[in-house]
Amino acid sequence: MPQMQTKTFTLSIVFLLIAGTLFAQRTAPVTSEDSLNNNISKSSTTIGGYGNAFYQRNNNLGTSKLDLERFVIFTGHKFNDKISVFSELEVEDAKVTGGESGGELSIEQAYLKFNLNANQYIVAGLFLPRIGVLNENHLPNTFNGNERNYVETLILPSTWRELGIGLYGNLNGLPLNYSVGLVNGVSSGMFEHGTGIRDGRFEGRNATGNNLAVTASLQYYQGNFKAQLAGYYGGTVGVSKRKADSLGLSSGIFGTPLAIGEGDIQYARDGFYFKALGAIVSIPDAETINRAYANNTPKTEYGAYVELAYDLFHHLRKAHDQQLIVFVRDEKFDINASVPSNGIVDGTLDQNHIVAGFTYLPIRNVAVKADVRIIHTGAQNPELIINPNPVALPYQQNNNLVNLGLAFSF
Repeated sequence: MPQMQTKTFTLSIVFLLIAGTLFAQRTAPVTSEDSLNNNISKSSTTIGGYGNAFYQRNNNLGTSKLDLERFVIFTGHKFNDKISVFSELEVEDAKVTGGESGGELSIEQAYLKFNLNANQYIVAGLFLPRIGVLNENHLPNTFNGNERNYVETLILPSTWRELGIGLYGNLNGLPLNYSVGLVNGVSSGMFEHGTGIRDGRFEGRNATGNNLAVTASLQYYQGNFKAQLAGYYGGTVGVSKRKADSLGLSSGIFGTPLAIGEGDIQYARDGFYFKALGAIVSIPDAETINRAYANNTPKTEYGAYVELAYDLFHHLRKAHDQQLIVFVRDEKFDINASVPSNGIVDGTLDQNHIVAGFTYLPIRNVAVKADVRIIHTGAQNPELIINPNPVALPYQQNNNLVNLGLAFSF
C-alpha cells in the first residue's frame, strides 16, 4: 500500500474510533439460537432459521434478477445445563442442481458448546470465529441493505467457519469479552484472483491438518457501546513437506502465513446508529505462492466502511416495536492493495461503494429493505484481458445497483 494511502487509511480508522463515542449499539433480535445460546430455551430441542430474497437491477448491464439468496434452518439441542449442540443447514439461491452453476448446499455450523461456568464456555466443531461484525452476526434482518457489505464479504469472508476449538468468556467485574481459537488453516492453492482469500477456506470439507491458525478477539462494552479488536494468523500450505518443497513453499503449522487484523465499533443513541470497521490482510510470501500456483495472490488487501443510520419511528410511541431506518454506508476496499514482483495489478479490484436506503421492521424479526449501491472502481488492466469477447461493451468504472428485498429470522 503506498505511504500516502496507508496514512489516509490509518487516520480514517482513528477518526472512526473517536467519532464512535456519540452513539450506542442496537439490540439484536431474539431467535431460537439466541435462546439456546443464553441457556433460556424453554425446550430441550429448538428449531429456528433465517432467510432473505431480493430483486436487483444492474443499470450498466441493463439486467435484473430475483433470487432467494439464502434459506437456513437452525437445529439445536440442550443435553443438560453444561452441554448443547448447535447446527445450521444452508441452501443458497434456492436450488442445487448437478452440472449447473449457482446454488449451494452447506453446513454453516455444527459444534458442541460446553459451559464451564457463568463466564466461560468452549466450542468444538465447525464454528464461526469472532472476527468482524458480520461473521457471528449475519442474520439478514440485523444489517442494513439487501447485500452484505463487501468489505466483510471479500476482505473478511462472511460466514467464515472452520473446524477447531475455541474458548469464549468475559472478565468478572470488567466490561471485556474475549475469545481465542485454534482452527485449520486455509489453502493458498485455492486463492483466486478477484476474491482475495475467500476461496481458500475449507469450511469443514476435507480441511488439511498440517497447517493451523489461531484467532483471538477482545471486546470492550459499556452500556450500548461496543468496540472490538480481532486477529487471525495461520498457515496456508497443508500439503506434505515433500510436495511443499517441490513447489518452493514453506510448510509446517504456520508455513507461508496469512495474517489478518480487524477493528470495529458499534453505537446508537436517540434513534441514531453508527458502525465502522477497518481490516487489513497480509500475505508476505505472495511471490512464492504466485510462483507455485500462478493465481495472482496479492501481498496486501485492506477494507473499511462507515455506516450512519436513523430510526424515523424512534420518537413515535404509536410505532411500538416498529422501526423505519434510513441509512447511508461508505465502503472502501482494495483486494490488491500491493502485489509482489510477479503479480499483476487489477484496478477493478480497487473499489468504493456508497449504499443508501431504508430498512422497515414491523417486528424485530422481519425486515423490508430498499437500497441503491453506487460503485466506482479503478481502471481495467489490459494485461488481464485474455481472449476478449468481440461484442463485449467497454469496461465501465461506474455502475449502480437497485435492490428491493425481504428478510426474516426466527
